[in-house]
Amino acid sequence: MTMLWIKAFHILFVIAWFAGLFYLPRIFVNLAQATQADSQAVLLGMAQRLYRFMTPLGILAVALGLWLYLGYGLGRGQAWMHVKLCGVVGLIVFDLLCRRHLRQFEAGLNTRSHRYYRWFNEVPVLLLALILIMVVVKPF
Repeated sequence: MTMLWIKAFHILFVIAWFAGLFYLPRIFVNLAQATQADSQAVLLGMAQRLYRFMTPLGILAVALGLWLYLGYGLGRGQAWMHVKLCGVVGLIVFDLLCRRHLRQFEAGLNTRSHRYYRWFNEVPVLLLALILIMVVVKPF
């Protein structure tokens, strides 16, 4: 594969991963508000399937990004790349927090309100903005 193919698939998997990172917390908002068992079961099934689908996409996105960074040296030694990599670590932590919240819903142990999940839902937007600005603008 040439670098451009790797970059294209990296971007594709990043977009797909972000779709899940944006939608899963929204399902959590609805789960936190659901009062009927059948609604909870449907939402929980949606969340489980989405998490099982989105996480491998995130792994592929990170793997291809590392290939570009380590294999081709893209951004190596540049401050903007260090900030971007911190943002990616933040995304990985967010993904793991999503898994933790999902496990709490599965066990019936969620104690957080829909308001918490509404705020939680904004985290990937902020990380996307940070990462996108670093990659496109390269401010330092």
